[in-house]
Amino acid sequence: MASKFQSRLVGTIILVAIGIIVLPDVFDGKKQRFQEEFASIPIKPDIVNGEGNISIVEPIEFSVELPSEPVTITFDKNHIQVVTVNETEAKNEHDKNAWVIQLATFSNQDNAKNLVKKLREEGFQAHIYPKKPKEGEFSRVVVGPNISKNQLEQQLVKIEKKFKLKGQMLKFNPLNP
Repeated sequence: MASKFQSRLVGTIILVAIGIIVLPDVFDGKKQRFQEEFASIPIKPDIVNGEGNISIVEPIEFSVELPSEPVTITFDKNHIQVVTVNETEAKNEHDKNAWVIQLATFSNQDNAKNLVKKLREEGFQAHIYPKKPKEGEFSRVVVGPNISKNQLEQQLVKIEKKFKLKGQMLKFNPLNP
């Protein structure tokens, strides 16, 4: 037979186990459970008496013969209007050269940034090339590019007066600025 001590120990263990399992549920109160509401997507449209609210629009096709020269086509709701452009207006715009003014070359990137900041404050389109120079590479400060060489020449005169810098006009090459 079990001793009184063993019986009391087993009883105490059972009471503690019941307390650990049951008491948290009693003290938590009524638990709230959230269930997300969602609307199901219908598999097929509602059809009443063989009629549904699905409309299929026929595609509109335009047949236009394009001439060999450049044209401008404008579409309207009722008709198409074709306007031919003269060949003199459609010449290649890539034949024009762009220009830049090279103002200075710096070994110190900070000096180049300061000059660009001053130029931009005065309204000039100033840049540094290359953006992140490698070790031992110089930073060039340029103004431009601009297609109009005359406009840049006028800016060059203003820069010479205001900043006391003698710039040089160069053709702009976008692949190697």
